[in-house]
Amino acid sequence: GFEDLRWKKGGSLKISVIILALFFFAVIADGRLYGFQFGYPDDRTFSIVPYIVKSFVIFAAWVIGSRAVSTFLDGSGTAEKICISSAHALVPYVVQLFVCTGLSHVLIQDEVVFIQIIRIAGIVLTAVMLFIAAKNVHCYSVGRTAFSVALTIAAMLIMLFLLVLFMSLIQQVWLFISTIWTEITYRIRMG
Repeated sequence: GFEDLRWKKGGSLKISVIILALFFFAVIADGRLYGFQFGYPDDRTFSIVPYIVKSFVIFAAWVIGSRAVSTFLDGSGTAEKICISSAHALVPYVVQLFVCTGLSHVLIQDEVVFIQIIRIAGIVLTAVMLFIAAKNVHCYSVGRTAFSVALTIAAMLIMLFLLVLFMSLIQQVWLFISTIWTEITYRIRMG
């Protein structure tokens, strides 16, 4: 299938966006709609931000990291091709999230092994498909693909660390500006 995506232009960016939207909703369903016998979500502290990070930010980090690594390793994949093939590789993971969420309302606690088997199968199949997608998009050998995937994961970790550092810096600047503003307004009132 990934050969068709590459050479026959079988995939499109529109389908990839639909898959990513389904991925986002599947992550929300997995976190919020799981059966009560497998855990209770805390409804008082709902925030959409962790679900955006778990879906869009990590996917974007994969695409950007893969593109950056491919420029160093002479890969032939463009950002669009990486995005399309990676989104298509996510389909088993998305399906297993929806299936496990549905099964969590039907199965009892003693039958959790079926959910775990489906979850592991979805994760393994998606990992294999991401590996094959990277291999076909960049026209690498198996060894070079493994090296490329390891570097991509390292690049993702570096990007996510820098993002957290940047968000912390923004928070500190905001706190500084807020403190100065409070002090100025206090001095004006007192003075």
